[in-house]
Amino acid sequence: MKDRIKQLMESQHMNQLLFSQYIGISSASLSSIFNGRTNPSLKTVDAIRKRFPNLNIDWLMFGEGQMFLDGESGEGTPTPPPTTPGEGLVDFSNASDVASPSLFDQPAERSVQNTPKIAPQIVIKEVDKPQRKITEIRIFYNDNTWETFVPKA
Repeated sequence: MKDRIKQLMESQHMNQLLFSQYIGISSASLSSIFNGRTNPSLKTVDAIRKRFPNLNIDWLMFGEGQMFLDGESGEGTPTPPPTTPGEGLVDFSNASDVASPSLFDQPAERSVQNTPKIAPQIVIKEVDKPQRKITEIRIFYNDNTWETFVPKA
């Protein structure tokens, strides 16, 4: 069914976001259907049926028959919902006819000068530790024996 939903979406020249907004479901739901994570729900099928009344439901659900009833192609039948004012649109009705200044009319910029980088000073502090003394030395031989040497106090 996901392939037929994609086919319907492409026949209406809509992208995934526009199609999901048009039928009234979240784009995440449509994406999960297309990616195969979920199957189309009754809500999804009903939303498609309401927005495309001439769509053959048998075709959508089972792949039987033509995509649209009465041999209609469905091209251009549905139109995307109008967006509300301020939703990604710019109102140019009140725009003045004043021309914006050309990029070539602007004064030349000053060139960038490299400033020397000042390396941060790294300070190494020695931690006062008590002086260590050797307590014993062991030498291991290849015949699995060893000798231990202890310094005289």
